[in-house]
Amino acid sequence: MIYRILADLLVIVHFAFVAFVALGLPLIFVGAWRGWRWVRNPWLRLAHLAAIGVVAAQALLGVVCPLTVWEAQLRRAAGGSAIPGTFMGRLVHSLLFFELPQWAFTLGYCTFGVLVLAAWLLVPPRWPRRCRNA
Repeated sequence: MIYRILADLLVIVHFAFVAFVALGLPLIFVGAWRGWRWVRNPWLRLAHLAAIGVVAAQALLGVVCPLTVWEAQLRRAAGGSAIPGTFMGRLVHSLLFFELPQWAFTLGYCTFGVLVLAAWLLVPPRWPRRCRNA
């Protein structure tokens, strides 16, 4: 039972990661338009860029996402298949995973990565200024 719960928790973490990457870009543009200061936070922006960079690099290299691999291993350890068994597990899993050719995912991730890079130019992060003691 514990492996099944851990697998469902991992799917929720995976979903949160995907939401951070996917929703981050439109929120950056909306935030710039609305004057939200947090969208220019350099550490948030670096984390966002790194997240999509890792995803795009994995896709280009043909590496399966470790979160997906770990979930499948946990489900097998629970004595089941890679399909989640609980309601929340099935719900989140159905939102995350769908069938498309691998090249479509790779193209999507790389395109999204280019858009995130473009956001750095269009809505640049604001780095903290250092105080100089004279």
